[in-house]
Amino acid sequence: MTAPQNPPYGTPDTPLLAVRGEAELEADPDLARIGITVTARGKDRRTTLDDLTRRNTTAVELIKSYGDAVEDLSTGAMSLTPELEPHGRSERVRAYHGRVHLTAELTDFTALGELTTRLADLDLTRVDGPSWTLRPESPVYRRARRQAVRDAVQRAKEYAEALGTTVGALIELADTGTGSALGRPRSDFGRRTRRMSAAAQEIEPTPEPLDLEPQRMRVRAEVSAQFTMVPPTL
Repeated sequence: MTAPQNPPYGTPDTPLLAVRGEAELEADPDLARIGITVTARGKDRRTTLDDLTRRNTTAVELIKSYGDAVEDLSTGAMSLTPELEPHGRSERVRAYHGRVHLTAELTDFTALGELTTRLADLDLTRVDGPSWTLRPESPVYRRARRQAVRDAVQRAKEYAEALGTTVGALIELADTGTGSALGRPRSDFGRRTRRMSAAAQEIEPTPEPLDLEPQRMRVRAEVSAQFTMVPPTL
């Protein structure tokens, strides 16, 4: 059996050089995600369900009134739960609790604070968020990976130069991690002009909107690389 030309552990004739490449970039988020929980409570099951349906419809119509500013709207879990009397052995229902969870993703952050405030102003409605994110296909990830590879090559060349030799061939390149995290707030958000669709203006007078500061995203990429070197003279 023929031995591999370049064993993974290297040889005196073909020294192995292993390095890591890193990159970290900052970028504005692409999406803001908010969670909306609509609730209803009553002693009668049908009345509770009707109230929940009405409040859910009001929230959905309000979100949809912002048009293209909302990229996605989805309904999550829905529940209608009976609450039994705390005392007694009978299965007597004390009240009914209804809940519907919605998730909205916005691309227009000028409408975000206004929509969030108006949703929070609805009866028995809870708003969570926003959470900021980049699209999975964001070019920022690609730029970070390319920069990490260039960093690995540059490191390999510097180590080889320190030994008075040069890099030979690439043996292996592995992606050891690419991800994003929140960074610092974007400083120009507060100066942007609020915009509102015509349909949204026709509903009710808008409460004072929250000033929500988008967080810049930090995108980090790491690679590990192995190169051969021209044998140095030590």
